[in-house]
Order: sequence, then C-alpha cells, then structure tokens
Amino acid sequence: MADRQEVEFTTLDGLTLRGWLYPAKGGRGPGIIMTPGFNIPKDMMLPEVAEAFQQAGITALLYDPRSIGASDGTPRNEIDPCKQVEDYSDALTFLARQPAVDGSCCGFWGMSFGGTVAGCAAALDKRARFVVMVCPLVRLYEPDKMARLLAKAMKDREAQAKGNAPFTLPLLTKAGDNPAGMNAGGGAEARELLDGLAARSPGYENRTTLQSYYRLALWQPHGLMPLIAPTPVLVVVPENDQVSPFAAQAALFDSLQGPKRKHVAGARGHFNVLSGGPDVQAVQERFVRDALAGRLDGELGDGGVGVDGEHGGA
Repeated sequence: MADRQEVEFTTLDGLTLRGWLYPAKGGRGPGIIMTPGFNIPKDMMLPEVAEAFQQAGITALLYDPRSIGASDGTPRNEIDPCKQVEDYSDALTFLARQPAVDGSCCGFWGMSFGGTVAGCAAALDKRARFVVMVCPLVRLYEPDKMARLLAKAMKDREAQAKGNAPFTLPLLTKAGDNPAGMNAGGGAEARELLDGLAARSPGYENRTTLQSYYRLALWQPHGLMPLIAPTPVLVVVPENDQVSPFAAQAALFDSLQGPKRKHVAGARGHFNVLSGGPDVQAVQERFVRDALAGRLDGELGDGGVGVDGEHGGA
C-alpha cells in the first residue's frame, strides 16, 4: 500500500487546502503538484496516478481545490480559476519544504479543467520546472449560453445581497449537458461515466454555484499560454475525447512555444485517458526526468509527438 500522508497548507489569502502527500523513497528528489478537473475532488481517478509517480521516485502532492472536498472555501462548490492558479504557487511553496523533495525540481500537473489551470500556473510561476496538461479544456463555454448565464448571475448577486443563499446548477444534466456549454459536454455517456466515478467519491457533488461561471468568464487562459515558454510542457491528448475535442487540444499544443512534447492516448476518451495502461504513465514519468535533465531543449516542434507510449525527439 502506498505511503500516503494527510497534509494541509495555507494559501496567501488565508484558506486551508487539504490533500495527500505521497513521499518518494531514496532521499530528496523531484516533486509534482496535482489537481483534478472542474468541480472534481482529489479522490476521483488521481490517487493511482500519484502512487505511480511515488513509485517512480517523484513525490506527489494531490489536493482538493478550494471549496471542493476536504479543502476550505465558501460558498461550497464555487469554482474560481484565477484563485486556483494562485493556489498552485502556494502548493509549490509547501511541497518544496518537504524532506523528500528537492525544491528546485518541482512542477505542475493537471487534468481537464485542471490541466488548463496548471498551464496558467506554469506561465506565471517560473519556479515550476515543468508542466503536464492531461486532456486540457480548450473551449470553456459557448458565448450564447454564457450570455444567458451571466444575466442570471447578476440576479443571483442581487439575491445574495439580500441574504439569500447562492444559486447552484448541476455540473452536468441527465443528458450530459453543461449549463455553459463547457466544451462539448460529452453527452449522456459523459454523465454515466462521471456518475460511476462519483459513486466511489463521497466528496463529489454534481453542482456548482452560478457565480462559478461569472468567474470562468473573467478568466482568460489563452492569453497566458504563450507565457508558459520556456518551461517544458507535456500535453496528453486522448484520441477519442468527446469533451475537449482532439483537434482543439492539438491546436493548443501547436501554438505553444519552447520545449514541448505531445502524447496521443490511442482509443481513450476524456474520462478514461489515465486508465490507458502503463504507457500513458511511463510517458509522463519520462517527460519529468527529461525536462529536469534539460533533454527537451531541442523539442520545439513535432519532434516530441508520441502515440501510445512512443515518442520522438531526445
């Protein structure tokens, strides 16, 4: 069984975030900071990945984003991507102080919405030596749907000013639709898969505050993507992603400057990309080692593209 420690750290604005630390054996080594997707607690899908990093000699810190799961933050289930970006930096400060970690060899990891957040954090915090973006969300909303949500959000603000509780919405309807049209939604299959995962996660709630979408509209991650360089980046793209379309993720990768590598997870979708066997994990571990050793410096184009565990470049 993995050696896992319950930990907590305080953000710059005074919130306590809680998670699990997976210290690697063998003295001080690299560390990786992990967060899940939109409104998802840490115990859905990611502990196995953190354990695999630990076994590979990479200490992992996996934590619940603010207002989710075991972490503090009110209103509950209010998603604030700008604050989540900041929280990565506070998590790095915490992780770098751990006895098993070389503070100069830490990086960021995120999946889905968390992948885009991790990319933004790496753009702003150059202490991070690398960033892994797994099936990052590229299209965050549909303009028409967002316009309607923002109108409702203003009414919600008025209601809260009168003392009413924040209004909440389901993350996905029974048909698998997201209120803002966040990417493709994924349809009923996505809802079924998410419900199956949620059944094993007592901290999951299929609801977010309406103000989450107001905060989502404030966030402009595409403007930060060019700032990731020269930090090495790995983008893991599921071949059959129905939530964040393959072409959009590929275009994001193509737009990135600096050292980069792409891995296409064959026959995998948005919610099962991490269960694609040892290849996907091995690609990530190799990337971390190569990034820290400076072996990606020449991978500025398609030389770093890989499929099903194979990759080109140095």
